[in-house]
Amino acid sequence: MPGLAVNVAVIRENKILLTQREDFETWILPSGGVEDDESIAQAAIRETKEETGLDVEITKLVGIYSRLGNMSPVHAVLFTARPIGGEIKCQEGETIAVEWFSFDEIPSPLSAGQEKKIADAIAGVCGTAVLHEIHVPAFPEKITRKDLIEFRDRSGLSRQKFYIQMLEQAEIKEKVEVMGG
Repeated sequence: MPGLAVNVAVIRENKILLTQREDFETWILPSGGVEDDESIAQAAIRETKEETGLDVEITKLVGIYSRLGNMSPVHAVLFTARPIGGEIKCQEGETIAVEWFSFDEIPSPLSAGQEKKIADAIAGVCGTAVLHEIHVPAFPEKITRKDLIEFRDRSGLSRQKFYIQMLEQAEIKEKVEVMGG
């Protein structure tokens, strides 16, 4: 069964907050899994605090983004938020950078699916449902996150180079299943 996760687009003064992941050195919105005894919105606030050091107030539900294929399946709920306190800091073992980017200067490489999420959040989309089907031919029919990290470590490539090459080989289909307003 696919996991349930949250992504949070923290927006301030025409800038968006992104984190650089430690595992693949790619840029991504603050994100993470929903724990058993918390709501989805509570998970969004907690994950943002853990990964960025910032306290946020959720401002809007953007949509639901499903990743299926032979990568670990996940359904991610995307919110927008505004900062209300705290100080930017990295989360050891998760993030290696936390930075604000103007809307027209989004960094690369982004993790798979992040470009659409960022664009939707910036555009003010609300109520969308998006399917990303990602199939990497070199990988088994289903690959766990643990397996992916093992492939990365055995590749002899840098973390970022491994991820970029993986995406270059991937067959990625994006389908907007429900058009947001």
